[in-house]
Amino acid sequence: MKNFGENRKAEPPSPANDWLAGHAALLIRCYRRWTGRDLIDPGLSPSDAARALYEAPFVVLSHNTESDPRFTYANLGAQRLFEMAWAEIIGLPSRYSAEPLARDERERLLKRVAEHGFVDDYSGVRSAKSGRRFRIERATVWNLVDTDGDPAGQAACFADWSESV
Repeated sequence: MKNFGENRKAEPPSPANDWLAGHAALLIRCYRRWTGRDLIDPGLSPSDAARALYEAPFVVLSHNTESDPRFTYANLGAQRLFEMAWAEIIGLPSRYSAEPLARDERERLLKRVAEHGFVDDYSGVRSAKSGRRFRIERATVWNLVDTDGDPAGQAACFADWSESV
């Protein structure tokens, strides 16, 4: 199993690193594989698609395959919602995005995704760095697999959440 994102902590996507086009391509390709839908306009160049994903008006996150998975990607929407800069969120165990009581629910979700490839009906409570709670609605969570078919983590995207929890 390969873990993507270990060296990304210091540098967020930018023109200087081609918006992390390789990781963005993994997210985009696997989303299409599992859901049959496009996450970003498929007509964009790899660099433009990576930039569009990073600046998208919805939240996109991914984590790796470690036994305690760590975030490997968080677009600007995710950084704003979770109130963390790239350097804070990348490398953070993804379980910390859920409150302790919601972590069992999160584990059940990740197991369901691992078994079925993706789910597109997830709702759950998460918390930002400040402790502010919000409820995710209708999130899609999908498996990431590299070009050899080996597990590379999981990703999530959503556009709907409510602040009043």
